[in-house]
Amino acid sequence: MKWIVGLIALCLSINALAFSVTLTHQYGTLSIDKKPLKVVSVGQVDHDDILSFGVKPIAIRDWYGNQPYGVWPWAQSALGDAKPVLLDPRIIDYETIAALKPDLIIGVSAALDEKEYQKLNSIAPTLAGPSDYEKWTIPWDVRHLMIGKALGFEAVAKQHVTSLQQKLQEVKSQHPEFEGKTAAVAFYYNKQPGAYASKDLRSQFLMSLGFIIPEEIDQIAGDAFYASFSEERLDLLNNDIVVWLASEEAVESASTAIFRERMSFYKDHKEYFTGDLVGGAFSFFSYLSIQYLIDEMVPELAKVTASD
Repeated sequence: MKWIVGLIALCLSINALAFSVTLTHQYGTLSIDKKPLKVVSVGQVDHDDILSFGVKPIAIRDWYGNQPYGVWPWAQSALGDAKPVLLDPRIIDYETIAALKPDLIIGVSAALDEKEYQKLNSIAPTLAGPSDYEKWTIPWDVRHLMIGKALGFEAVAKQHVTSLQQKLQEVKSQHPEFEGKTAAVAFYYNKQPGAYASKDLRSQFLMSLGFIIPEEIDQIAGDAFYASFSEERLDLLNNDIVVWLASEEAVESASTAIFRERMSFYKDHKEYFTGDLVGGAFSFFSYLSIQYLIDEMVPELAKVTASD
């Protein structure tokens, strides 16, 4: 019997030595000495990255969209039959998270403040975002590599990033018509129009394909990742293409026709409307959703830019 106990202890010791992760983030260092099995995702989009490594979170912060268990179509096959607890998107539900007794809490895309981080870290080791980026502007590959390393899939994460970067480069080379064209990712919020600055991930996707975000939008945005303006300045969207983060019906109901219908982007049919599903993939901007965008959005961008 003693030798069995000794063998178990040896195996546990070897397993502990086999898994050791240290990661620096904006509030300190995450150190894990055993492979996390019970993972909670509190970032708005972190569960996409977690699922891409074959790890099924025990809880997911449900950002928006009313999707099953907060998981959108491009990631549902990775979720399988798992049924994670859905966490409130508006607040961090510390009580529910603590009751789940997680091994690891991931909040790379949660824009945590230090108080929130400290509360979560008192429950379980917590991974916050990197210190090098502003809130909501962490690049997809940086997020993917951080989460992959925390879960013990650093090599897989690097393969994912290299593969998708190559794919994006291939897509760009297949569409030389995008190169140098001006583009704006536009929205209406409370019936006020706006557009995302070049630091925003959605704009950066277009830039990775060869499009240019006008400097004037960045100037109006200032330190923010988006610019809001009056309908009288819809001329700011007079570019080679306007990508509306909404359906056509939603834009028409929010806009004042007398302004929009005077614009050259409207007259020349240079608008593309993402709708809810593609818009969700655009906003998640994860390793999984970018692949969905390549299949669903890029062909539509090509149609609009090719139209006379």
